[in-house]
Amino acid sequence: MRDNLPITRGEAIKLLESMPQTEADWNHYFESEAIMRALAERFGESVDYWGMLGLLHDVDWALTRNNWNEHCTKAISILKEKRFDDRFIEIVLSHGYGYDAIPCLKDKKRTTKIEHALAAAETMTGIVYAYALMRGKKISDMEASGLKKKFKDKRFAENCNREIIKEIEESGISLDEFFEISIDAMKKIKNQLGLA
Repeated sequence: MRDNLPITRGEAIKLLESMPQTEADWNHYFESEAIMRALAERFGESVDYWGMLGLLHDVDWALTRNNWNEHCTKAISILKEKRFDDRFIEIVLSHGYGYDAIPCLKDKKRTTKIEHALAAAETMTGIVYAYALMRGKKISDMEASGLKKKFKDKRFAENCNREIIKEIEESGISLDEFFEISIDAMKKIKNQLGLA
């Protein structure tokens, strides 16, 4: 059992497949996984562990998308059943901290590098993907400078919370470096995402 992970990546994908996912859901899971793996590499952390957090952070989304106040909380029993430990589950829950729509998490605050990284990574996916779509589904020649301009335009991908993305700075890297890391990570899986 590597990195205290009770299941393999393949088993994690089977778990997600057991629920009704949309194409957008899958894209988000794989994008979050890719960015988390890249961040783990940058920080010298476990790539598999961080990647699994990215892949499964929204494990209950298919069951809670129409009932936001249960989002994250249903993940607890799903992950416990797969024998994930309390720490892994707490990190998954942490990406929902501060949301008014999730009453039991709204007063909690992220405090660790890995919590800030997960929240920033899964939120960043929306801006990078939206920018790729705007560019005719092209990501291969996307540059951080262009993404930075879009990030500053609050009307662009307005559902993506910029303050959460800025939390990456709490983990010890700059926003500019995070743009580079995120774009490069998503370029590596562009075919899987239907991007060019």
